[in-house]
Amino acid sequence: MTVTYVEVARHRRAGEPLAPLRDRARASLGDEDLQGALRVMAGRFNVGRRIAMSDPAVSGLREKGMAIRSEGVARLRENLARLEKSLTDLGVHVHHAADGAAAVRVISDLARARGVKKVVKSKSMATEEIDLNAHLEDIGIEVVETDLGEYIVQKAHERPSHIIAPAVHKSRVQVTTLFSELAGHPLPDRREDLCAFAQERLRDDFLTADMGISGVNFACADTGTLVLVTNEGNGRMTTSLPPIHVAVMPIEKVLPRFSDLGVMVPLLVRNATGQKLSSYVSFLNGPRREGEVDGPEEMHVVILDNGRTGLLGTPFEPMLRCIRCAACLNVCPVYGTIGGHAYGGTYSGPMGAVLAPLLHGGEEFDDLPEATSLCGACSSVCPVGIPLHELLITLRQRARTSRGKRWFFGLWSRAWSRPSLYRASARLARYGRPLARLTPPGRRWAEGRTLPEPARQTFHAWWAKTRTAP
Repeated sequence: MTVTYVEVARHRRAGEPLAPLRDRARASLGDEDLQGALRVMAGRFNVGRRIAMSDPAVSGLREKGMAIRSEGVARLRENLARLEKSLTDLGVHVHHAADGAAAVRVISDLARARGVKKVVKSKSMATEEIDLNAHLEDIGIEVVETDLGEYIVQKAHERPSHIIAPAVHKSRVQVTTLFSELAGHPLPDRREDLCAFAQERLRDDFLTADMGISGVNFACADTGTLVLVTNEGNGRMTTSLPPIHVAVMPIEKVLPRFSDLGVMVPLLVRNATGQKLSSYVSFLNGPRREGEVDGPEEMHVVILDNGRTGLLGTPFEPMLRCIRCAACLNVCPVYGTIGGHAYGGTYSGPMGAVLAPLLHGGEEFDDLPEATSLCGACSSVCPVGIPLHELLITLRQRARTSRGKRWFFGLWSRAWSRPSLYRASARLARYGRPLARLTPPGRRWAEGRTLPEPARQTFHAWWAKTRTAP
């Protein structure tokens, strides 16, 4: 059984259970176009990041960023209260949403009250998290994604497969075919022509939209400044042209001070794309004031919790430091093999394997922490020092709650705490290949794994012989 990307998107929108991760991963492994795209992606992003972070000018940036984010999380409620006051002083309407349903309700009610017919959106993983597009479309509102990658996946009826590069799983040939179908005639297989087609389509949408919706990269508690970091001008068009701007902000995006941006923006950009600075860094400070020629007439900020405060005071609190740079995705050997859609949720890679089970609960994402080699590469590159591989281990331990698993691992622990039983099991491991295939659990575990050839002698035997040698 295999699952296509379109099927994953359909299941998620309909609220239907997904196929097991094993089946989703198998579908990704058989997709030659995806495998080629992932190889290109990993090389481009990782090389750029290494060069950017080797610059002496950014020495100590990681430690400073970790300190800022740790302070922000430790005083999260206080910072959110300060932010709300700062936003209100700027004339911004602030809404609190305990979960995705509440956030959707706030935005839908606002759109109905203002007679909104068309919405343009800048790239926002928070709105993906709450399935905002589907809900707005259900009440008859046209929703247009304006980031090029998001526009591609929206028209393909898919979901983003990467935090900063939503359409990284698609080849240029696939995009050409998609855009040619939209155009009604063949388009040249050139990036310039494909971008020009999207720009022409989107220009009218910007000018006729009734509402613009964006995410938030950072929000400054002391000034109320919202920061958007983009490489396309669509973010500024979305937040300045429509008469109403709605920003959806997860609670952890708040920074204590405006001056913190001097660390956090370069840290985000260098780890995300390897640039010194993104093409566009926009500071939003409320709706249009008297005498100003652009900007929205109304500005609303929806502060989204959706399970995040439940992480405070737990071993998973460090996840609230995440700045969504995707560095962990780019170095992860699992993500680099199966891509983002196989994870089945909004967030993928190591950060998604931790965050999805915590935010969504239930059993749907319980298998994601198993999608890791525990190599620790994700922790080593995280710009804010999140111990991702340790959190994955903790989640794996929590998931092993069935009676059979508790019995097995308890027996294993007791056996390996005794030297004689440890040596006996080591000798038994020499026959691991045939033994793994004797039982259904063993066969399932061995599937997809290359078991190493056993050594000709055990370490203990080699050591005993070496130690007694003249």
